[in-house]
Amino acid sequence: MRIFDSHCHLDDEAYEPDRAECLLRAGQWGVDRILNPGYDIGSSWRAARLAGLYDGVWAAVGIHPQKGTEHNTASLEGLKELVRLPKVAAIGEIGLDYYWMESPKQAQHDAFVWQLELAGGLGLPVIVHSRDAASETYQIVKANRDKVPGIVMHCYSGSAEMAMDYVKLGCMISLAGPVTFNNAKKAREVAEKVPLSGLMVETDGPYLAPMPYRGKRNEPAYTKYIVEKIAEIKGITAEEVASRTYDNAVRLFGIEPA
Repeated sequence: MRIFDSHCHLDDEAYEPDRAECLLRAGQWGVDRILNPGYDIGSSWRAARLAGLYDGVWAAVGIHPQKGTEHNTASLEGLKELVRLPKVAAIGEIGLDYYWMESPKQAQHDAFVWQLELAGGLGLPVIVHSRDAASETYQIVKANRDKVPGIVMHCYSGSAEMAMDYVKLGCMISLAGPVTFNNAKKAREVAEKVPLSGLMVETDGPYLAPMPYRGKRNEPAYTKYIVEKIAEIKGITAEEVASRTYDNAVRLFGIEPA
């Protein structure tokens, strides 16, 4: 199988001891494409640097909603500089997070819309984070969908009904480790109802490791467990899930397949 891990924070310090070994394992387990998103200017620079160092790794650059107060002229200029670097394939991760509330709602909203407009001007797809802000996120995405070439709802945790609303807008739904959890009823419903044409897979490493590694550090190699669970839910082969989600990711991000 060829697998695309569409969201892994390879720049995280959790990978410092063995990042090269993690990438080697990923390749051995079929993961030959990885997208590393930033969450502020510093992490976006690290993501871009790692993309330049490792074959098979690409970067996204952006300001996470928890960093919404960093939305200013300096960050705009920083992102404009970053997108000129090789292997920067998207703006992200951006969106709304009303769970942690480390930034005021208005600051998050402003940063989200501002980065959607930036992505539209640059012709880049967008990686969207949404937590405890389902309705507001959907309304902003719907209002701005035509401005950007593509959108993926990363680590999607909403309802199957809203997932289909996103698919109707032409967005992708990305599923992560929680779809393998025993209590993940909503994620399994999403995996069942969303067609393969609208699905991508990710680890969101180093977080949310799938079964049987739940509670441990996540890494790109484990994407195969997410692929296998989706295949089980849909009653199809893991190879078909891997192939279709891989094709969806390389098309969205404009990345050549291996």
